[in-house]
Amino acid sequence: MNNNLVTAFQSNWVSLVVSIIIIGVLVLLAKKRVSFGNRVFIGLGLGLVAGVAFNQLGLQFKSVSTIGTIYVNLIKMLVMPLVLILVINSISSLSSLGQLRKLGLKTIGWFLLTTGIAAVIGLVVALAFDPGNGIAQAVPKDFKAREIPTFSQVILDLVPSNPINDMATGKVVPVLIFAIFVAVAIVHVGSKKPESVAAVKSFITSATAVIHQVVKYVIRLTPYGVYALIAAMAAKYGLDTLAPLAKIILTSYVALIIHFVLIFGGLVLFVAKVNPIKFFKKAYPTIAVAFTTRSSYATLPVNLEVITKRLRVSPRIASFVAPLGATMNFNGCGGVWPAVVAIFVAKVYNLPLGVPEYLILILVSVVSSIGVAGVPGPAAISTTVVLTALGLPLEGMGLVLGVEALIDMGRTAVNATGTTVTALLVAESEGEFDRAAFDRDEEDDLDVATA
Repeated sequence: MNNNLVTAFQSNWVSLVVSIIIIGVLVLLAKKRVSFGNRVFIGLGLGLVAGVAFNQLGLQFKSVSTIGTIYVNLIKMLVMPLVLILVINSISSLSSLGQLRKLGLKTIGWFLLTTGIAAVIGLVVALAFDPGNGIAQAVPKDFKAREIPTFSQVILDLVPSNPINDMATGKVVPVLIFAIFVAVAIVHVGSKKPESVAAVKSFITSATAVIHQVVKYVIRLTPYGVYALIAAMAAKYGLDTLAPLAKIILTSYVALIIHFVLIFGGLVLFVAKVNPIKFFKKAYPTIAVAFTTRSSYATLPVNLEVITKRLRVSPRIASFVAPLGATMNFNGCGGVWPAVVAIFVAKVYNLPLGVPEYLILILVSVVSSIGVAGVPGPAAISTTVVLTALGLPLEGMGLVLGVEALIDMGRTAVNATGTTVTALLVAESEGEFDRAAFDRDEEDDLDVATA
């Protein structure tokens, strides 16, 4: 009779021992009071080196993947309580519904503007690099085109019918809308009879403090989770996978980096009037977690802590912008990526595109970034919508399946950073950005130094 535990250890013992040693090093660095951001960066670097070694030596890496999955699951555990409690707490602290409308318009406006700019950058870089040149028209056998939800289905998916079930099935947008309804009701009733909602507001305030403490516990595990996730990714794909489609990887990352540095950096410098280098340094934990988890939802707890504790944005703004950004801010997935894939597919199938098609591409990218809010796999859906609008064959998406996971790391980092930038811009315009505390450059107050 086979013992699964013994079999797993026999096949994974090398990667497990290496992981224990690396995690031990990271624990030692924590005890030496090495900063949280530096430990995340070191974990990422060690994971990349270890993962490539596992791949080149043909070693099993299931144990490493399991460690990474545990970390992601713990992060996901926080998403629904955070969205529900923090959105209610944020909105219920407003003095009027007019303030809610103003915050909503500013936040969504920045999301859509930056997504449109991202689509333009993706288009221009793809035309310059021509990533489809010389690529064979071989579609992977396991490719299945993502079905585009109908407009009515998109609307229905956004409306909560059973908030408890929505939380259980991971539907963030309906939970977000339910939380908004509850919070608006608290504001409305409280404006007439403050005493009648005092107990509810007190409970929400206490629950917010508790959930923040739980977030701190989980965030302490970030350097170890980042190591495991990047090691598993590098071990799975290795360096050989990158060669055939290196050009589309290069094109995508050049476009993402341009958007990251010039657009995000420009907005931070010229609109918020903040040193972008200092901003990116403080936002690094968000960038690293988004890059390795490939999930805006999984990054949400870390992003909330970074926005409030490192960027010194008020909890009220952070609690409103961050959950909304995790559901509908897709600069990377809905802006850059569909544009790059569209130019790639058009070249591969020798289908010419002109200025009218380019304008349609940009417009559809912006609109689809709203339509896929809350839909699993937003990059695939957005790209499907764009290709369909341009009359390009959906089979072309199958050509990039082999490297999409690698590109998705950069896409998600851009998505999450865009939310962080928007929170800063909105807070600055609302007078809820503590510029003095930010400029003092007090290193992170995330309560993670000794974990």
